[in-house]
Amino acid sequence: MADFLRCFASEFAALDGSNLHNLKHLYSHDVRFSDPLHEIQGLTALEEYFTELYANVSELGFTFHGYDQVQDGAGYLRWTLHYRHPRLSHGQLIEVVGCSYLLWHKKVYQHCDYFDAGALLYEHLPLMGTAIGWLKGRLA
Repeated sequence: MADFLRCFASEFAALDGSNLHNLKHLYSHDVRFSDPLHEIQGLTALEEYFTELYANVSELGFTFHGYDQVQDGAGYLRWTLHYRHPRLSHGQLIEVVGCSYLLWHKKVYQHCDYFDAGALLYEHLPLMGTAIGWLKGRLA
């Protein structure tokens, strides 16, 4: 039942800065991509986004650990993102758990990512990270 999701995840995990032209095999030309930080319309804009993303990190990868098709042409992927950025957390590996909701026909035409933006970025910024850590401690 989740064959499309498994194939998509496998091909997506194989992406890197040198083969982003393969996005055209995964996404429709009019794809709509969103996450807590971005809203992107169209395959060209998505490729530009990923090009910039890979250019700014020293390591980036996904481990997929859940494939949930909820109906024909709709489902969720559960994943962990692993990345290193030279200016975040002193270049240490950062891991963020999230999920993607996908709609597809033969290719994905809508991709919505859900994750904690603080865990991805804000908690790892020098001043903001300290403030967020303090605030989380106060709220716990």
